[in-house]
Amino acid sequence: MKRKYGFEASVSSVLFIVLFFVMVLQIVGRTNLVVGPIWTEELARWLWVWMALIGIGTVERDEAHLRMGFLMEALPPKVQKTWAILVDCVYIALASHLVWIAYKTILRTWNNETVTLPTTDAVLYASAFVALVLIVHRIFWRLLSNFTSFTSTDLEKAES
Repeated sequence: MKRKYGFEASVSSVLFIVLFFVMVLQIVGRTNLVVGPIWTEELARWLWVWMALIGIGTVERDEAHLRMGFLMEALPPKVQKTWAILVDCVYIALASHLVWIAYKTILRTWNNETVTLPTTDAVLYASAFVALVLIVHRIFWRLLSNFTSFTSTDLEKAES
């Protein structure tokens, strides 16, 4: 049974809640009541990046990307399924290559200090790496599901 919300949606929701409180702290810090911490702007930006990129995994899970479906819907179901498998093969290849690029970027920025946060820039770039690994995971399972249903349908038709 498919859960209503996946792991990625839960993580993105927690990041959004933390982002909300950081933004409130930043807003209150701009008043004369409290001296605001300088790190809130950078942390808010980082949280936003992590939240958005992790959220892409949820979009992959639910297959909720924006599409121009009218062209695909005009094709026969077997062609639609074949096209979906081909697109996912290209997508997983590109995403896998981007995982490698993200990994190299993390290594390259490991010693770069951030402006206000007590960490390195590699933590920010790790968001792309983590998100892409989750995306590759989702694409792989969707591709496996599409391929097995495609071949099992062909076997059923061949037997009848």
